[in-house]
Amino acid sequence: MNKIASFTINHLDLLRGVYLSRKDYCDDHCITTFDIRMKEPNREPVINTAELHALEHLGATFLRNDPVLSDKIVYFGPMGCRTGFYLLMKGELTPQDIIPLLTELFAFMADFNDDIPGASPRDCGNYLDMNLPMARFEAKKFLAEILENMQPKNMVYPQ
Repeated sequence: MNKIASFTINHLDLLRGVYLSRKDYCDDHCITTFDIRMKEPNREPVINTAELHALEHLGATFLRNDPVLSDKIVYFGPMGCRTGFYLLMKGELTPQDIIPLLTELFAFMADFNDDIPGASPRDCGNYLDMNLPMARFEAKKFLAEILENMQPKNMVYPQ
């Protein structure tokens, strides 16, 4: 059986950053998948599920309410390895195209101090497993250390 594309990335040298994971085409439409890598795989502790879950709720809500780009958002959700998120968007896009959007997103999450959207038993299947203070910490760290100081090495997969 062939490895899927995401399993061919050199995780030993992968840095935190924003990467173009893949482009898929449905007829004439492109769906671009971004790898938003918040932790260095196998070298840093992963994001705990409670903060990852809170970030997912905040991120998906923010992105799907963006006044300009909401119609381009297909999906925002965590990686199974808990080192970051996948963002799927309509269109032929590059990491450079979405850095302003991600900077706004992570600033929103870093500063968020209200009820987490969808964190109720009616709206979520595991609403108690959320940690807003740690979600804010993780968002602020990624914003300050990566997004606000983005370097080419944080946007190109290692060989």
